[in-house]
Amino acid sequence: MSYRVCFVCSGNICRSPMAEIVLRAMLPDAGLADQVEVDSAGTGDWHAGDPADRRTVAALAKAGYDGDQHVARQLDPPYLQTRDLILVADNGHLHDVLRMAGAHSTARVQLMREFDPEAVTAGTLEVDDPYYGNASDFDRCLTQIEAACAGVVEELKRELR
Repeated sequence: MSYRVCFVCSGNICRSPMAEIVLRAMLPDAGLADQVEVDSAGTGDWHAGDPADRRTVAALAKAGYDGDQHVARQLDPPYLQTRDLILVADNGHLHDVLRMAGAHSTARVQLMREFDPEAVTAGTLEVDDPYYGNASDFDRCLTQIEAACAGVVEELKRELR
């Protein structure tokens, strides 16, 4: 049985697909590719079925990742029951997911950047939303996500070994 990680943001076209793609790319080097499944979803439905934002795909490509295959999906309560770790982009998503999960969910729900020691020290635990920004905002978002995902990998190594 695989350990299942889901990243969540608003529309599943910027932050959460970035995180899904980055973590999935990090798993083979960590020896976890066959033990961990990664996906992502949005709290809203307005982009369901759409590809990732073109600026997300461009930022990922510039850093050597492939975001072309992403298709946005919306999070729903039954979906939460099938995940072990749900990592959200900001406090609004944290509130939404905890409310949606209710008392019956066994998934651990945390902010993505709780796994980045520098973000924890600085007290900057939210991943900035680049949607209304420019290319540099998407690059900064990716940098935040890469640091968080590196910490997630270390946590997964501890949990799964």
